[in-house]
Amino acid sequence: MSGSAPLAHIMTAALHNSSLHSLPLLSRGKVRDNYAVGDDKLLIVTSDRLSAFDVVMNEPIPDKGRVLNRMALFWFDKLADVVPNHLTGIAPETVVAADEVAQVNGRSMVVKRLKPIMVEAVVRGYLIGSGWKDYQDSGAVCGIALPAGLQLAQKLPEPIFTPARKAEQGEHDENISFDQMVQAIGAPLAERMRSVSLELYRRAAEFAAQRGIIIADTKFEFGLDDAGTLHLMDEVLTADSSRFWPADSYKVGISPPSFDKQFVRDYLETLKDWGKRPPPPPLPAEVVERTAAKYREALVRLTGQEL
Repeated sequence: MSGSAPLAHIMTAALHNSSLHSLPLLSRGKVRDNYAVGDDKLLIVTSDRLSAFDVVMNEPIPDKGRVLNRMALFWFDKLADVVPNHLTGIAPETVVAADEVAQVNGRSMVVKRLKPIMVEAVVRGYLIGSGWKDYQDSGAVCGIALPAGLQLAQKLPEPIFTPARKAEQGEHDENISFDQMVQAIGAPLAERMRSVSLELYRRAAEFAAQRGIIIADTKFEFGLDDAGTLHLMDEVLTADSSRFWPADSYKVGISPPSFDKQFVRDYLETLKDWGKRPPPPPLPAEVVERTAAKYREALVRLTGQEL
């Protein structure tokens, strides 16, 4: 697929920015737009925006928001017995004006308004990404010593919990040690987040393995309600927050293909004159469509559901 006409057609079916007038807009992240629903709830609209190297691309990825929303709802339901989550069960279409239903349909959720914990809970089952870089430098990941001689993409002896301090928008999150997490939020909460995160990952990884998918790593976000109860929030085990690998093409020593934005990243890496800072370069239609297909494939393979 090439040329401007097909891309223009693709973009008419996608949502780059929501524009609801019936609810106050609280924030617009890289992918999600958050609106206030009263004082105690939020409407989260998952757009089709895609960010690479922390830069939001101008071209939306068709169906990406619907895929991410459906995948998150699937996992929230499957893992609800491990930890409470932020879902309210309220249909998003009921909290917006009639002319806004198309913007929220299939890509939104109404959730409890929680106090976010400013530490991301990262669980790694395989040695890849920044964990691989840490290991090459120090033989450890976030202060957790690992056996010598491990290779790229190798499965770890057991999953490890490697928290990250949330950065300001546009900045990179910072890997921290568990001790630093304890200093930031206290030992009881840090230990609860660690045990819950490891259990969530274990359960999800076992399920995904039955579907021919390896979950190499993932990140969870948590918040507290007024009673101080820990809740899983934001998104969970989506192709944006996790590294999904097809088991049939996995090999130790190479970086496996993944079900996310790899086509975008690979394309951007070929651009010698782009410094990985805004403004983003235009994406070819073929890159957009192949990326969209990967997101849709991940949904079908993991959940058995189609859009």
